[in-house]
Amino acid sequence: MAKIKAYIAGKLGNEEEIETLEKIDKICKSIGIETFLPHRDIGIARGIEDSKRIFEGDIVNGFKGINLVVANLNGLSVGAGTAWEIGYAYAKKIPIIGIKMDEPVEEAFDSLSAIIIESVEIVDSFDNLRERLSKFANQEFL
Repeated sequence: MAKIKAYIAGKLGNEEEIETLEKIDKICKSIGIETFLPHRDIGIARGIEDSKRIFEGDIVNGFKGINLVVANLNGLSVGAGTAWEIGYAYAKKIPIIGIKMDEPVEEAFDSLSAIIIESVEIVDSFDNLRERLSKFANQEFL
């Protein structure tokens, strides 16, 4: 089986968001998926002076070798960085799995938008994420 490396995208605005990203990371690792977790691997942007470091670390280098994006879509809106990362992955033809546990997708149209709903496979629980990632990990990649 080919090595799978996932980029984990999501907002870092509060402890719950960080914990969700770290739970996604643990799920990925538990089924043999290597991860890039931006706040762990590059750090958190504290201000405008960190912009170049974050962009180069997260995007220029962070996306190298990535063949899957897993995005936390919880909250009243998807973060600007997360939305950009999803669009970037889509443009690069990298599959994207989103997790939205705080409300059904059918009720989250305003927070997700038609663009994200149609470009991201969305699951509604950590158990469903684990199941979907396991299926993804068992496929062969060229």
